[in-house]
Amino acid sequence: MRRLADAREEVETWRGIEAKTTDLAGLLELAAAESDQEVAAEVASETEALALRFEDMELELALSGEYDRRNAIMAIHAGAGGTDSQDWADMLLRMYLRWAEGRKYEARVLDIMPGEEAGIKSATLEIRGRNAFGYLKGERGVHRLVRISPFDSSKSRHTSFALTEVLPEVENAAEVNINPDDLRIDVFRAGGHGGQNVQKVSTAVRITHLPTGLVVSCQNERSQGRNKDSALKVLEARLLERELARQAKERAELKGEHVSAEWGNQIRSYVLHPYKMVKDHRTGYETSDAEAVLDGKLDELLRDYQKSTLGD
Repeated sequence: MRRLADAREEVETWRGIEAKTTDLAGLLELAAAESDQEVAAEVASETEALALRFEDMELELALSGEYDRRNAIMAIHAGAGGTDSQDWADMLLRMYLRWAEGRKYEARVLDIMPGEEAGIKSATLEIRGRNAFGYLKGERGVHRLVRISPFDSSKSRHTSFALTEVLPEVENAAEVNINPDDLRIDVFRAGGHGGQNVQKVSTAVRITHLPTGLVVSCQNERSQGRNKDSALKVLEARLLERELARQAKERAELKGEHVSAEWGNQIRSYVLHPYKMVKDHRTGYETSDAEAVLDGKLDELLRDYQKSTLGD
């Protein structure tokens, strides 16, 4: 049913673009006939916006991977560097939440581990929306920040790192086979903010998958049951990603290709001092509007990365 709804929405969007194109063509003819510069300028502005929308739709069609149209589960981890890196991880969390909000996606923080002084050590969030994984899969890797540290009294420049993981949500139980006997489930009191019920009752859940050693935890919901469901969802996504990585490695070995450690790649730098710039090291895309990017304006970066992968 969800796929059917997505198909209907896609058809309606293309029909809307077609209708808008027809309307703009008519307005342009009218503006030319009456030499109306104001209408012509309006048509030019709306045509530019329509061209960007058309480009987005064209790229959506290119998201043809098996999991591209699914929801995404993201994990953000602070790197070495103490408080600065933890603050940087928190800035990335905000950036992705703002991006999701701008696209009208549903974003929910499943688990968060606050830093000792500021920021976060790690966070796991779920982003629900058509093509969420397809758009965000290029965000996985190491993100580097260069700035004057707000936590250094000498006001010296610091470089901080954070790692982002992006996983496709599991839609079918047959994709991942989890034996309940392979799970160790621990409950504990949630830390950080959350109200009296969260603080005084053991609502947080930690699940260990014994065969692989994978450990996931969720504590942001007010009930133990919902935290367990969220933790299982994250575990399923991690097991699926693990299986996909195994299959990719086997294919690469058959082809005689070298497989790099994907999470170790530094994909992007965000420089706030001595100048302002965000640069994607994979595509060469640069922008000086670093504040806009950190406020969630990621579409140009995402679009440029998607273009670079179309020939893959």
